[in-house]
Amino acid sequence: MLPDVPGVLSAAEVRLTADHIAEWQLPDGMIPWFPGGHADPWNHVEAAMALAIGERRGEAEAAYQWLADIQRDDGGWHQYYLDGEVEQDKLDANVIAYIAAGTWHHFLLYRDQGFLETMWPVVSRAIEFVLDLQQPRGEILWARHPDGTPWSFALLTGSSSIAHSLRCAIAMAQELGEERPDWELSLGQLAHAIRHEPDTAFSPKHRWAMDWYYPVLCGVVSGEAGRARLEDRLGTFLLEGEGIRCVSDRPWVTAAETCEAAMAFLGIGDRSTALMLFTVAQRLREPDGRYITGKVHPQGDMFPSEERSTYSAAAVVLTAEALDGSSPAARLFADHTFLPPIIDIDPISQDQPVRD
Repeated sequence: MLPDVPGVLSAAEVRLTADHIAEWQLPDGMIPWFPGGHADPWNHVEAAMALAIGERRGEAEAAYQWLADIQRDDGGWHQYYLDGEVEQDKLDANVIAYIAAGTWHHFLLYRDQGFLETMWPVVSRAIEFVLDLQQPRGEILWARHPDGTPWSFALLTGSSSIAHSLRCAIAMAQELGEERPDWELSLGQLAHAIRHEPDTAFSPKHRWAMDWYYPVLCGVVSGEAGRARLEDRLGTFLLEGEGIRCVSDRPWVTAAETCEAAMAFLGIGDRSTALMLFTVAQRLREPDGRYITGKVHPQGDMFPSEERSTYSAAAVVLTAEALDGSSPAARLFADHTFLPPIIDIDPISQDQPVRD
């Protein structure tokens, strides 16, 4: 059943937005940011989830098949793809891990065991690639160069998203009767770094809204700690009546950040703030169901210029699903008890490797 948020976004409007994402999908299954633009696997997966919510199952499964078809032998994907070619060959850990979140979301919607079994090797290889970048303190380095050389730093937003994807991968393993205790241990170590060493384990990105809300959105920082974190900087990032700024010192409000922050607030039980953010995000909706990526205020200029993006539309659809609550996948980003728990561990020795 299509999500409906009364008085804000109807089921028919959700369907229209999903239809427009499908309209921009390429014949091989790739979903670019916009016609003629590039795709990255993270936002591609986000758009595939929106297609599934919008009752475009065939198009969603074509999107997952595209990723399966182009997966590298080492389990990774490149950062950016154009139609039929690689645009940016960096291998971003967070981008690679997100296949697990999308696959589990799709299974929750349709309970298709065959789909899960088909995607399991793809997800498993991706997770192994990502965890090979984990450091003794628990954080996961941002990326590898194509020659295998790792980047030298980790990002809080990316590692938080990886933690959520890793929980989805563990849920898949449990559903399929696979045992992955090393994944559970790696998740515990990663969560410890995010919760207890955010200022030392990760490159400082305090200006960015995502570093503020992502540890909460992804369920690593929850409960009272999550509420305190979100309340502490809401005034910094909220442009009253417009939405969430992408960065704290610029008046650029985006649909994706506004909706993701809404889901973070929903996850700590603050539905009123979540609904307020989702409502103001509709100021970026156009009559045809597409979403403007962002606007600069007070002048209201579109930024990037004239851009409507599939990933912005997808964030709106996912948030509608979470707020509506009736979908079997609705709790994936809004209920931190819905996925396998994060084990609480003591930090490991700094001179002990995480993995064999």
